[in-house]
Amino acid sequence: MKSVFDQVSFECSKHVTKTYSTSFSSAVRMLAPSIREDIYNIYGFVRFADEIVDSFHEYDKQTLFEMFEGDLESALTLKISLNPILNSFQHTVHRYAIPKELIAAFMKSMKQDLFKTEYKTTEEYEDYIYGSADVVGLMCLKVFVKGNETQYDDLKHSAMRLGSAFQKVNFLRDLKADYEDLSRTYFPNTNLSKLDEASKQVIIADIEADFEAGFIGIQKLPLEAKFGVYTAFVYYKKLLSKLKKTPSLEIKNTRIRVPDYEKMGLLAKCYVNYRLNII
Repeated sequence: MKSVFDQVSFECSKHVTKTYSTSFSSAVRMLAPSIREDIYNIYGFVRFADEIVDSFHEYDKQTLFEMFEGDLESALTLKISLNPILNSFQHTVHRYAIPKELIAAFMKSMKQDLFKTEYKTTEEYEDYIYGSADVVGLMCLKVFVKGNETQYDDLKHSAMRLGSAFQKVNFLRDLKADYEDLSRTYFPNTNLSKLDEASKQVIIADIEADFEAGFIGIQKLPLEAKFGVYTAFVYYKKLLSKLKKTPSLEIKNTRIRVPDYEKMGLLAKCYVNYRLNII
């Protein structure tokens, strides 16, 4: 029965989320059960696309990506895929009428990672972030508002800014791996081989502005989504705080993380703030 295959597909996307990102999966668990599965489905899709361009170095990544792209198109057209990740994703796409242009923008940014290693202008940088992060926030927002177009339009800007904030924190945290292992530099007009404190603070100020705009939207989210998104917000804010205090030379030579004991403390704080209606 198709329902059995669908359930296997959903479990596959859930497993991908838990395996590849313990922090994000913790935040997803704070979402209401009614929307949790669909966020797993979105994350499974974006994670697999990202892994093709970032991890499979011993294979022809362009060929693999083109195969994935073709399978995605078939999944969206036929409303089924023998790839469990794509099968679960197409289910969420059709359930919430996620616009195909959001998916196309995401795939465009992922494809850029196959050949583009430097973003020299602000326009190039913002275009990449829109496709790699902002549209993912919008896909999730479609699920959070459950088809309410008025809410979607009201929260759209904040969702994009929050997606940008998360992505830029990742860029700064993964500076060493992106620069040394993948030869990529995302921040424009910044010499990462000579990153100084002034340049770092400019980047951080930009991220802080994104967080501020994103928080406005979190306060307006439906209850089913608010606690989970707020948890992710607090976690990434903590990462940014650590990056802000870390000397630029150290950022280039290590990967900053939040220890598990701190994550538990953050989660407890988030819960208290949520219950007290502080957010």
